[in-house]
Amino acid sequence: MPRRIRNGAAYSALAAMAGIVAVAASYTALATQFDNNIYDFIFRLRPTLRGDSGAALVVFDERAFKEHGGVSGMRRALTLALERMADQPPLVTAVDLTLTDVSREEEDAALEAAFAKTRNLALGCEMLPDGSGWQDPIGRFTRHAAALGHVHAMAGAYAYDEINRSVALERVAGSLNGQQASRVRRWALSLEAFRLSRGAREIESSPVDLMVAGTMIDSRWDDGRPMRVRYRDAAQLPRISIADIIEGRNLHQLKDKVVFVGVTAQSAVRDRLFTPLSRGQSMPGVEIHLQAFETMAARDFLDDAPLLWPVLLALAAAAGSALIFTFARDWVAYGCAVLLLAAVHLAPYRLFSAGLVLPPFGPVAAVWLSVLGCASFRFFFVRRKLDESEAATARYKQAFHFVAHEMRTPLTAIQGSSELMTRYNLPEPKRQELGQMINAESKRLAKMITTFLDVEKLEAGQMELRRSAFAVQDLVDACAMRAMPLAERKQIRVTSETPDGLTLTADRELMEYALYNLMTNAIKYSAPETDVVIDGSAAGDWVSVSVKDHGMGMEAAEVKNLFRKFYRTRRAEQSGETGTGIGLSIVAQIVALHGGRVDVESAPGEGSTFTLLLPRTIH
Repeated sequence: MPRRIRNGAAYSALAAMAGIVAVAASYTALATQFDNNIYDFIFRLRPTLRGDSGAALVVFDERAFKEHGGVSGMRRALTLALERMADQPPLVTAVDLTLTDVSREEEDAALEAAFAKTRNLALGCEMLPDGSGWQDPIGRFTRHAAALGHVHAMAGAYAYDEINRSVALERVAGSLNGQQASRVRRWALSLEAFRLSRGAREIESSPVDLMVAGTMIDSRWDDGRPMRVRYRDAAQLPRISIADIIEGRNLHQLKDKVVFVGVTAQSAVRDRLFTPLSRGQSMPGVEIHLQAFETMAARDFLDDAPLLWPVLLALAAAAGSALIFTFARDWVAYGCAVLLLAAVHLAPYRLFSAGLVLPPFGPVAAVWLSVLGCASFRFFFVRRKLDESEAATARYKQAFHFVAHEMRTPLTAIQGSSELMTRYNLPEPKRQELGQMINAESKRLAKMITTFLDVEKLEAGQMELRRSAFAVQDLVDACAMRAMPLAERKQIRVTSETPDGLTLTADRELMEYALYNLMTNAIKYSAPETDVVIDGSAAGDWVSVSVKDHGMGMEAAEVKNLFRKFYRTRRAEQSGETGTGIGLSIVAQIVALHGGRVDVESAPGEGSTFTLLLPRTIH
């Protein structure tokens, strides 16, 4: 399978997992809060800019309460204001005040008379706390109202979210009528004001939208018919204090306008909510009603994107990450990944500009998880390939040093024998002996190169051990015969204490190399006229072959580093014997390939014992 296909499958699996996790997490409360926070942030980046919407506020502010008797004087002040406004009549008057209780007769009668003269009057009502019915204004007021609209805003989906982003265009409450239970529906006060301003007799509804005088509002019945409000800065809202109206000022600003009457004084208002533009200051309910009306009047709606859009965008972002890291190389892939991240992050903003609200958590989480997952895979994959490449380079260097180190002995023998044959007129038997030695050493040299190549292949996992059963004594005899010339020069006796019948199943060539290396080291670093003893034994499933000398010995710290490549002890360097410190690392590697280990016992001036501990049969 090509490497790109293998990597592509891994990238695809990572990206698919990231997409699934992101989509699943997008339905959690944390994701909802994230979506709302991003929505508020975009709202602040793109505040609504709107001219005259045909609506205005007439408010009970602190000044009005101070000059007209506070809360107890509200009905009297409202009556005076409505009488003044009759001279410059608004198109619609929507009153967001509590008028559910009976007050003093003269005040209620005067207010009723004012209501009777008011064109297109809409009165606010509230749902009972238990949802069993409505708290409507008293009957003498409602008989003059063209519409009753609920004044409930819609806070966030969770208790900790106090941001008002939408209004509920419809609320339904249960009430008891005789012995039968009925459900009474009320439209939002802002929606009723919009209907009256457009001269519509009724609001047409379907499960997914509302139609008012040719204006369609997407709002699902099963979600409570929410409508996102296009808020603008509260300071830009046209507002007049009811105290000014009573004094006859600014009345011309209300003629043929949709007027919302309510309380904004912080000491008296109950329904205050934060909005995406609040910046820590809550907004009175009457201002929310006006802004909802402006949204409808300007047809400046913010509709929720179809439910599948964030899911599809999340999966597309994950798929894009997989494609980028499959086909793009090096920094091009990372650059494309950055562009993909930017595109996904900008998508909610661009859609918001087009009037669509896309929940960003799913796509954003998917693109981050998939990009980070694929980038991490590529990073660690490249690192692993780099490590493998460096390890291969190190093995090749090591193999070169191995061959260079071990070729010296046979080359020296070949060189010396050939020099004797050419320099001296030797007897025929001696010439034949030297010729046989040259032939044997040449074969040994070729065999040695093959052995080193096999070790390299074994380390790379490209070759299996050539298992065969053989007698340990035969192995010892072969190594001793090869080491005999070196031992004779130093008059060192090489003896074997290996019992007959001791067998081992292993790679014969590699084991011969390992044992021969230990024997030649023992001879090289031992004093003349000493002994080197080869001992073999078995214990259970393990076979041990030890080489004991009476050489210079080693300190404990030196033993710990003995099998490091190119390491030589201080005494070995001072002895004058040539060496590169590679041989013992080869021995350790060969024994490790067989599943065994090398034990060393040594002390300065007392010699050393190297023991090959091997499984009787390798698997």
